This record gives sequence, C-alpha cells and structure tokens, in this order.
Amino acid sequence: MSTMAATQVRTGGMTKDERFVILASSLGTVFEWYDFYLYGSLASIIGAQFFSAYPPATRDIFALLAFAAGFLVRPFGAIVFGRIGDIVGRKYTFLVTILIMGLSTFIVGLLPNAATIGFAAPVILIGLRLAQGLALGGEYGGAATYVAEHSPDGKRGYYTSFIQTTATLGLFLSLLVILFTRTAIGEADFAAWGWRIPFLVSVVLLGVSVWIRLRLNESPVFQKMKDEGKSSKAPLTEAFANWSNAKIVILALIGGTMGQGVVWYTGQFYALFFLQSILKVDGYTANLLIAWSLLFGTGFFIVFGALSDKIGRKPIILAGCLIAALTFFPIFRMITTNANPALEKAIESTKVEVVADPAGCGDLFNPVGTRVFTALCDTARAFLAQSSVRYSTAPGPAGSGVKVVINGKDVPYTDAKTGNPAVAAAVAAAGYPKAGDPGIVKMSNPFDIFRPQVAAIIGLLFILVIFVTMVYGPIAAMLVELFPTKIRYTSMSLPYHIGNGWFGGLLPATSFAIVASTGDIYAGLWYPIIFASITAVVGFFFLPETKDVDIKTN
Repeated sequence: MSTMAATQVRTGGMTKDERFVILASSLGTVFEWYDFYLYGSLASIIGAQFFSAYPPATRDIFALLAFAAGFLVRPFGAIVFGRIGDIVGRKYTFLVTILIMGLSTFIVGLLPNAATIGFAAPVILIGLRLAQGLALGGEYGGAATYVAEHSPDGKRGYYTSFIQTTATLGLFLSLLVILFTRTAIGEADFAAWGWRIPFLVSVVLLGVSVWIRLRLNESPVFQKMKDEGKSSKAPLTEAFANWSNAKIVILALIGGTMGQGVVWYTGQFYALFFLQSILKVDGYTANLLIAWSLLFGTGFFIVFGALSDKIGRKPIILAGCLIAALTFFPIFRMITTNANPALEKAIESTKVEVVADPAGCGDLFNPVGTRVFTALCDTARAFLAQSSVRYSTAPGPAGSGVKVVINGKDVPYTDAKTGNPAVAAAVAAAGYPKAGDPGIVKMSNPFDIFRPQVAAIIGLLFILVIFVTMVYGPIAAMLVELFPTKIRYTSMSLPYHIGNGWFGGLLPATSFAIVASTGDIYAGLWYPIIFASITAVVGFFFLPETKDVDIKTN
C-alpha cells in the first residue's frame, strides 16, 4: 500500500484507507492494555525481582505502587503531548508516544534485577513506568483525535468505538503470551527469567506499530487548519486559562469521564479483584471468567458507538452511569451468591464484633498499602477484612483487651504474630470458607463455561461489561466534539486521563481500603456509585450534546 492520502469526508461505507487509519491508531491502545495486563499479572514476580531487599508483603506493595505511578502521571503526559499534538500535529506526536511506550515495555524485559545492580534496579523500573505513563497520557488523545478527524459526518461514534475494543485484544494477547511461555519453560524458570519474555515480545508490536504509523499522513482537519495559519501558538493557555474552554474541560471531567472511568474500572478490574481477594476465587478461574465476559461484550463498544451517532453520546453515557450506580449492589451480591455461596450464607447468619477500647482502635483506610498496623484492635480488624469476614466494632471498657465476639462467643485476641489461630478457627467454625473451599467456583479448563454456576457468573460479569461499553463506546467521539480543532488534543486528553487514570485507576485499591475499614465486603462499591451518580446528574443538566457538531469548522 502506498503512503495513505488524506481521507475525504463522504457518506458511503468505510473505505480501505479509513480501515487503515483505525488499525494504525488502535495499535497504541493494544500496547496500553498488553502492558497493563502483563504488569498486573506478573506484579508478584516483578516485586521479587526488583524489590528483593524487602519482606515479601512489602515487595508486592512496592510493585503495585510502581504500577500506580504510571496512572498518576497520565494527566501530565496529556498536557505535555497534547500541547505538542496541537502545535506540531497528531501523526508525529502519537508516533513519539508509541515509541516511548513500546521501548519502556521492552526495556523492562532487559532490566537487570536488584540482585545484580542493587538499588538502581527499582529506580530504573519506576522511571520506566513514569515514562510510559507520560506517553500514555498523549497516546489516547492522539489516537481518538486522529480517527475522529478522518471520520465522515454522522459516523464518528462508530469509527472511534473501534479504538475502545482493543482492551480485549490486549488482554488476550497478554494472557496467551504468558500462558504459552509458562507452559513452554515451566514455572520455576518462568519465575527466574522467563517472565522477561512477554515484555521482550512487545518489540514485535512496537515494530509493526511504528511501520504502520510512518505510512500515515497528518489529519486532514488539522492540516487544513495549519495551512490556513489558524493553529494555536499556546494551546495550554487557550485550553485552560480561557474560562470558556476551561469550563468545558471541567464539565467533560465531572459530567463525563469521571463516571465513565469508575464504571469501567468497576466492571473489569474491581470485578476481578472482588473475585480473587474477597470471594477467594483462584486466579486462573477469575481471569477466565473476566476474559469470557469481555469476549462476549466487546462488540457492544461498536454497537453503542454507532448508536450514539443516531441518538447522541450523552443519553448513552449517562444512562450507563445511572444504571450502573443503581445496580452495582445487587449484581455484586448475585456474584457472591454464585461464586462463593458459603461466604454469602456466613455473612447472613454470622454476627462478628471486634470489642476493644476505642482509644486503641485507629483508622484502617490504607489505599496504597504502605501503612503497617500494630495496635491489636487494628490488626484484628485487618485480619477479618482480609478473610472476607463481615464485622462491626463495639466499644469495650477503657484499658480492656481486644476480643472477637462470634455469634455471642468471646474469642480473645492477644497476638497478631501467631497467625490468629483461635480467631481463624472460630470464623471457620461459624461457616466462613477458606480459599479452595469446594463450593467456590472453579474452572477446569478455558472452555468449562456451560456449568450453571460458571455460566451465571459470566452472565453477571457480562452485564457489568455492557455498562462499560455504554459509557466507554461513545466517549472518544464526545470528547473530540467538545473542543475546537486547534486545542482539541490538549483539551480532551486531560479530562480523559484524570477520569480514567485517577478516578478509575485508583478505584480497586481505594474500594478495598473502604471494605477493610468498614468490615463490609460490599462497601467499596460506594466509591463508583457516588462518582457515577455525580456524573449522571452533572452531565444531564450541564453537558451539551455533541453528535451534530461539525469538527471541521469549529
């Protein structure tokens, strides 16, 4: 194929050139998800390799904090690369972002561990995560803007929705590479050195992506504006210092991407965390359940993207936020019913109280996992939360010790270092199941999906994915249409990455911290419910509909 010519606006079906634009733009998002699932799946191994100077629990915390660092810097990447994209152009900017992302992933696979180069290893690892987070901050905005500016009128929702489907491809690609490598070399070698292979394989994705993107021309809308001398000389000032545009940025965040981000991360990542950490479903089964729900639901990104071209972006996104907020509690309770029925029964039939002097009880809120609890009241509650036990706290006499009262029976709690055998035994006797309980859902192979227990859970997870597709399918088109061409890249990238990188990315850890501090396994759902509800209300009253906006003239 020769160098691609700028696509002209037309009303017919998708042309070969437009398909090429979508493919080239979407590959960066595949990279994003491929690396996301790689790092998330291998966090414990990465912790052992790069944070080996610390105890095992602390290693995992540092590994996850390095992971979170990539989320936190995304909005700054949106500002840096958004500005470049609005001054230099879309094509060259997201060519640079994909190079940074791909090379960062590849270098992780080459990086010597802490045993080899000492303290430099974790420092370089965190530096790579920060570089990748900055690049990701510019990648999505560039891809969405580029595709939208190539799209025919009346089809932007449909065309940009293809970018949103790449999460599934990135997931399956990472799972396949990890599974193949583990099977080929064995678990021992994989933990020692084989974990590097999935990161090194990413260089193939990088090579293909760069080769394809080099064949693209600049966005026709941006090129026309630049040829006419109308491009912005100071996009940051125009985007954020000008109140008429800055208020749209704020509305896009609060009335759009904030709710979209929390619904998205609840439906995929918190659901996975809930299955594994709270319902004690083994990792193999939990990942397969999520993978099947994504496989069945991914096509709906395109369905809702195309539907938004007909009825509008706003009704679909806000309906997804509202319906999710109203149904998260019953859906997650039904997931518990099917995935771990013994746990549900124990929660309903067992009353657990931690009785202690209030002066000795602190706050358990610990979203980044770095706090170390030493007070007996705190360690007792943390143990119960990690065991998925629903508990309440009751005041005891001043200076009294700590006891756990289970269905009226006192169990003294005296030493956090012993593994809490008395409390653990009493909790088990009351009916709380341990990991590996025969009643907990377990899949024997990837295609073991026809048993009623498994099928029911996949169905419930599929509903959560439908919410994700509702809020995420039309969001790229809406963000592009909210802002003028000369500051579009800068303006749309910031609310997207704050909504997804901060409100969404911090959701799993924050929600579990709420669970631990309240003693209620469902309390963490208040985080997405509150923010999704705010978005539904603010978006309904203040966010404009954008589907009929002419992005070539604004």
